[in-house]
Amino acid sequence: MATETKIHPVNKLLTSTAAALCKSGFETFIAHDRNHARDIFLSIVEREKPASISWGGSATAEQTGIIPALKAQSAIPVIVTSGENLSKEEKIENRRRALLCDLFVTGTNALTADGRLVNLDGIGNRVAAMAFGPRSVVVITGRNKITHTLKEAVDRVKNHAALMNIKRFPHLSTPCLKTGRCHDCNSPDRICNIWTVTEKSRPEGRIKIILIDEDLGF
Repeated sequence: MATETKIHPVNKLLTSTAAALCKSGFETFIAHDRNHARDIFLSIVEREKPASISWGGSATAEQTGIIPALKAQSAIPVIVTSGENLSKEEKIENRRRALLCDLFVTGTNALTADGRLVNLDGIGNRVAAMAFGPRSVVVITGRNKITHTLKEAVDRVKNHAALMNIKRFPHLSTPCLKTGRCHDCNSPDRICNIWTVTEKSRPEGRIKIILIDEDLGF
């Protein structure tokens, strides 16, 4: 499948990053704001016609309205992997089922300007789906996630994104939640366990990336 970039007038970093992603086999889109990103996503759904959809935890996908839109519709079965109405066992089972959905939605913790996705996961369901399983993966990300080097991306993930992410789980017991800095801890509640660097999309176009010219997520 040929990849292409749908470009609106945006900053040069987004366009150059999109070009690098395309060269690595990612189908790449640029959105000028969160509403445009949601429209692009819905057009992908219309084109792909998935029989099932699921998602990994993503503040950006929530902020764009993509996750709420998926929950509100009834035309396509969705596999919900989190929520107070699900038991721990149901969450794990649904996350296993999500690995075989047709279309998986997620964010990325960071991406480099030369076209690599950098992620750090707790139990690995999100990065596992990005690597293999779902027929298509749509990654939603704001411009604030772009770094110039892999080293900067790793630093961003470990010392910014992870520290912001842990605040979503105040019931967990980790030293970073108390101090606001990484302790490379051994807590059983640690959410930083599995690193991945996705350098290419194989098959070509399986991973679609929507770059948003807006600061979203963390």
